[in-house]
Amino acid sequence: MNQSTRYGIIGCGMMGQEHLRNIALLPGASVTRIFEPDDVMAARSLAFVPQAQRVASLAEVVMAEDVDCLLIASPNFRHAEQLREIAGLRPLPLLLEKPACTSLDDVRALAALASDYPAPIWVAMEYRYMPPVALLAQEVHSQLNTGPVTMLSIREHRFPFLVKVGDWNRFNQYTGGTLVEKCCHFFDLMRHLTQSEPVRIYASASVAHNHLDEQYPLGTPDILDNAYVVVDFASGQRALLELCMFAEGARYQEEISVVGPQGKVECFVPGPGRFWPEHLGEAPTPKLVISPREPKGPRELEVPVDAVALAAGDHNGSTLYQHQRFNAVVRGEGAIEVSLRDGLAAVVMGLAAQESARTGQAIDLTRGDYALGSLLNGA
Repeated sequence: MNQSTRYGIIGCGMMGQEHLRNIALLPGASVTRIFEPDDVMAARSLAFVPQAQRVASLAEVVMAEDVDCLLIASPNFRHAEQLREIAGLRPLPLLLEKPACTSLDDVRALAALASDYPAPIWVAMEYRYMPPVALLAQEVHSQLNTGPVTMLSIREHRFPFLVKVGDWNRFNQYTGGTLVEKCCHFFDLMRHLTQSEPVRIYASASVAHNHLDEQYPLGTPDILDNAYVVVDFASGQRALLELCMFAEGARYQEEISVVGPQGKVECFVPGPGRFWPEHLGEAPTPKLVISPREPKGPRELEVPVDAVALAAGDHNGSTLYQHQRFNAVVRGEGAIEVSLRDGLAAVVMGLAAQESARTGQAIDLTRGDYALGSLLNGA
């Protein structure tokens, strides 16, 4: 296969532009076509890739002869319909931004599509590729300092949702809900770290502070801004997610703790450097902390991120590392690491957590409407 890789981009908003900056860092990669309906976002994107051609439809991107692979970075509620359209036109290798979709109906439809789609589909779960998180995963999977994992805790204390084109991210009907839009990353990490499937999920959440003074034709935003989510896994392991979206004053945005019978491993990840207050000096460096039970005493390891990768986005360099691996798959030199099935499983967990928060009841993921196995049959 030709070692150059030509991308067609569908959706060039904030996240799409982060992808453009990172694709530019890949040797031999280029962007040849973009489909972005918003003129302002399109103009910003073309400033990054002046050689690319803006086209008027998804089909024009997909059918272009100078496109080898696709990236979908459009609003959440467009993902499923666009993936189905691509499958009917020209099923190219595809990097699909999270969440893969926003409803159980779309989960079923995409699971069926996955079984027949002849090219690789990789769901963009950037958090797996943050250097401190990737190092944590190595520690957990080796079991060297923890033994078999018993408990997993993920805390994200961050800023409120940013402004998006048309403010689509203010309403559950477009995002799938905060526990889908924001937290599918963390549900994916739970499955990745435990290497097990969830069987039950319980969430307590609310809209406490964010966006309550905003008004739109649909009314006041209904997206959750804080939550606790507890997940039980088939392996007997348990995981907790603690989300707060009005805590951007924290030193670290994500804190992940994994505990087994031999010890504990934690990682600490700062938020986007552009939001770090200048008067505090340099932004924090990510770190990993290993705390064995015997001999007692934590060991702290700094996990610096390459400065070029760090400057290319808001996700601790992970977007670049993810693209390197996806690019290898497109060239026939690698394997998919985050499948469509993985992406759909994270969506189901998020939708079940949303339903649990709404009803106050734990949701069984082994039977009924949210039965993971049945929903993903074929994926």
